[in-house]
Amino acid sequence: MTDHRTRFLQLALRVDALRFGEFTLKSGRVSPYFFNAGRFDTGAAIAGLARCYADAVDTAGLDFDLLFGPAYKGIPLATALACEYAGRGRDLPVAFNRKEAKAHGEGGTLIGASLAGKRVLIVDDVITAGTAIREALGLIRDAGGVPAGIVIALDRQEVAPGDGPPMSAAQAVTAEAGIPVIPVAGLDDLLAFAGESADLLDQRDRLLAYRARYGCAATSTT
Repeated sequence: MTDHRTRFLQLALRVDALRFGEFTLKSGRVSPYFFNAGRFDTGAAIAGLARCYADAVDTAGLDFDLLFGPAYKGIPLATALACEYAGRGRDLPVAFNRKEAKAHGEGGTLIGASLAGKRVLIVDDVITAGTAIREALGLIRDAGGVPAGIVIALDRQEVAPGDGPPMSAAQAVTAEAGIPVIPVAGLDDLLAFAGESADLLDQRDRLLAYRARYGCAATSTT
């Protein structure tokens, strides 16, 4: 497992963004783990997370020249990632959307740099149903941008509920939009990490059982 994945999982555990137990998801499934990016709630934690994102993107070798953060969690994530890249010598423009269009002042739905003619990397925490990502893709294209990819913190790698061929929400977005989804880590990585940690060995069987019931192949080979 690459270093950024290990660092990400260690950090997620340390800040309690990654928890183990029994959690009922929006889908109704009872999961043995839960991820909440909102727990990266200090400057040090956010900066550490941004380093993991940047390393995942760089490992993937993706070409892009603007960062877009879908409201709401994508906004601080894209901003933190822009700051991380600035520290690495790359000054990237950033944009994000409002949930509701503003009728006064400058108006509109988009805030920040112009998307016109830019290859846009979408930055978010997870893809659940894909609704927010599909909305972001529409906004980017309407503004003249070209979606280049999506980077997320954690890919649960599980079959999305609904009809059609079995695929995860991330795989469905990739199939529809024709762009890669780059996870910092996925369930396979979490399983490998748990197998190497004495503190998490007792969680591994429950994770394996969950993957056997709901799992999909990884969306990315980063």
